[in-house]
Parts: sequence; C-alpha cells; structure tokens
Amino acid sequence: MVTTADHTTADPALTPPPGCPAHGLGPGGLRRLYGPEAESDPMGLYATLRADYGPVAPVLLHGDLPVWLVLGHREALEVARTPSRFSRDSRRWSAFRDNLVPADSPLLPMVTWQPVTVCVDGAEHLRLRKAVTDSLEQLDRRGVRRHVTRFADQLIDEFAGSGSADVIAQFAERLPMLVMTQLLGMPEENGPQLVNATLDLMKATETAITSEHYVVSTLRQLVERKAQTPGADITSWLLRHEAQLSHDEVIAHLRLILSASNVTTINLIADTLWTVLTDPRFRANLSGGQRTLLEALDQVLWDSPPALVVTGWWATGDTELAGQPIREGDMLLLGVAAGNVDPAIRPDLSEPLYGNRAHLAFSAGPHECPGQDIGRAIAETGIDVLLTRLPDLRLGVPESELRWTSSWMARHLVALPTRFTATRPRSAAAPVPGQRSAPVAAPVTPLSPYAQPVSPYAQPVPVDRAPRRGWWARLTGRGVS
Repeated sequence: MVTTADHTTADPALTPPPGCPAHGLGPGGLRRLYGPEAESDPMGLYATLRADYGPVAPVLLHGDLPVWLVLGHREALEVARTPSRFSRDSRRWSAFRDNLVPADSPLLPMVTWQPVTVCVDGAEHLRLRKAVTDSLEQLDRRGVRRHVTRFADQLIDEFAGSGSADVIAQFAERLPMLVMTQLLGMPEENGPQLVNATLDLMKATETAITSEHYVVSTLRQLVERKAQTPGADITSWLLRHEAQLSHDEVIAHLRLILSASNVTTINLIADTLWTVLTDPRFRANLSGGQRTLLEALDQVLWDSPPALVVTGWWATGDTELAGQPIREGDMLLLGVAAGNVDPAIRPDLSEPLYGNRAHLAFSAGPHECPGQDIGRAIAETGIDVLLTRLPDLRLGVPESELRWTSSWMARHLVALPTRFTATRPRSAAAPVPGQRSAPVAAPVTPLSPYAQPVSPYAQPVPVDRAPRRGWWARLTGRGVS
C-alpha cells in the first residue's frame, strides 16, 4: 500500500480551484474517504472507486493514512467471515506499529482497541460474545415492544396537539435510548439525561468529553448496584453469566450496546420515515397491504444503511483480495452502502428487495450485530405507533429543503419537519421527564449510587388498554398487530 507522505505547505498557485476533482486526491493520487468532497457525495465516490479499482479500492483516511475500502458485496462477506485472514484486533494495524497515528487523530475513537467482543477474535471473542448474546436472548420480546409503545406514546403526546413536529429531534433521536435504559435495568429517571448525553457524543460537541464521563459514570454505578441487587435486565445477566466478566468488561459492553443500538436505530427510524414520506410507491406498498413494515425495513437497510462504512478489519498476514495485494497489518473498511448496491448482486436498483436480509447493514460472520432484532423491534414498533396515531403524517416542507450531514462513516438527515391533523394526547400523563431539558452543556456531577431510585423493573409494566391495531393492519383489515 501507499505509505503516508511527508506533508509540506502547498504552493497556493498550485491549489486546485473549488469544485475541482483534485481536491479529493491525496498522496500518490489516492482518493480521500474524508473531507467535504468525499462526504458531499459518498455514493458518487464509491462508483468512481469501483470504476477505477473494482471491488477493493485503496483510499486515504484522516492524516492521509492508507487503508482499503471493500466495495464488493461478495468481498465484504469474505472479509467478515474469514477471521483467520482478517482480524478485528486493531493492535495489528501497521500504522500503529509505525507511529503514524497522532494522539489527536479523529480516528482513535473508532480504532482504539478495547476489551470488548467486537475487538477480539478466537476463544476470547467466543467468551465475550456468548455473554452478550445469551443476555440479549433472555429479553422478553413482547416486553420490549411494550416499552417501545409506552415511550412512543409519551413522545407523541408531547407534539400531537401542535399539528407539526420534527420527527427526528422529537421522536427518532429519543426513542431508542429511552427503551434501552429500561432493558439495561436503569432507573427511568436516567433515561432523558442519557438521551441528551449520547446525542451530545454523536454530534461531537465541545461538551462530548463531559457527556462521555456522565455515560460511563452512570453505567459504573448501575453495575455496582446490580451486583448487589440483580434484576431481570441485561446488566444483571451479564454480571451473572458463566463467562465471569469483570465489572470493567460489563461496563465496556454496556457502553457498546448503548452506543451501537442508539446510533443505528435512530438512523433506521429516520430513514424509514423519510422514505415513507417521500416515496409514494413505498408508502403505497405499505398502505395497500402488499408489504408489512418489518419487511419494508429491510428495503431501507439495503438502500439507506445506518452506517456507510464499518471499521475495521486488519490483515493477519500478506494475502490477496479481488486481485489487490493486502499486506500484513493493513486496515480494511467494509463499504456497507457500496456493497449494498454492488452491480454483481443488484444489477437493477429499482427492483424491490422487501424482506431480503442479505444486506450488509449489520455486518456478517462471527461479528455480525447480535442486537439487530432489538433494533428492528424498536424501529418497527415505534414507526407503527407514530403512523397509527398520526395517519395523515406528511412532509412539512418541500423535499428539496431537507438537509443531510455526512461523515466518512455515516449520513444523517438533519431534520424531518412534518404536519398532521392535531389530536389530543392519548393520556393526561405528564410529559416524558426531562423532554424539554437543555442538552448536556456543563459538567455533570456524578450521582451517588445510594441516592438512585430502584429500577422500574421491580414493578410490572402496566398494560391498561386493548391491543393496538397496527397502521397497515388498520388500513387492510388484517387484524391486531
């Protein structure tokens, strides 16, 4: 691979004019995967790279560090399913070995090794992953949906009477974390603050470090409390698992579960709602009863995966992939969005793929996302509640006014303004605690573990109404969802 070049101050006379394709080029003529040129049109960049190099392309990351971007669907599966050739252990990266990664590199949060299941292989991976999967499998799926329904109703009650809402800021960005705090066994009062702190981390504000401290501190207090008073929750199951995870390992995995489930589910909800509101054929397939919402979610995961790129895999030795010479210690990125539109498997992108789960949105192989069914349940149930409560939900601005923000890893819809017929709240219950509170913007004083209330898991979840008819079921007469 091309090694990182020694950069000197460029001659202004040689600087390409704005809009010139050369802006996206780095040392050796390789294209940068980061920066405004790359991030303004990632799918266009992937098409160019595929035309130039085929299914595996050399690109540059921050600091012009050379890596491989896997664009082909088959090649992505080969990387993800062959841990003997491609490891998840970032300590193998030759850039670390050669001291090419500066201490302030923006890549470090994504590539720094941690003692969690996604960063290890072999027997250690099996030990940690079994603890996670066994704990997730103990969740009552109907209980998960009850939590989603309850919080979705509370969030909708906040704006149902206004006739308008930004369903990203007021719904999609808040629902997953409120649900996950319950599944982890946290006091309900922690939910809104953790929502704010996690959003702060996602948006990389100047208070992100404070928010990170709050999240980790809260998780540590939770683990200490659950070690003394276990319950029916993920934290307690991890602590009691036969794998005998240390408290630090449990905290690290809780942090992983929270961050991974939150970001991906927010994007899945947002992109599905965007598709429903802007694609008449998509909405017609749902309202006409041809497809269920759960099947339709897979179409969104093909066309708008929550992550454009998944990092990272590292070559365990010299090898070859799609004719490219991969050297020991090279980093490979899985181009999820690129692989999902690989012409070798999708020659006609207009052909629907409802219910087809061969997409790369949740990776594959031994490191395939273990919590994907929970994310689907949160997205499916939350969207169904929203569209059932507000059946005439429609876009509140011209589609051309919608704005996206991108990084090399993901693409986010900034806002999704909507309008609908104003309705009364479903109940007179108080708003979700902290819903209108300011985002984390100042140091958070860690709470004493002895002052926190008992987990709501100690009380049964109230179900005081008849089963709800789903949005598509109500339109098609298919019964109760």
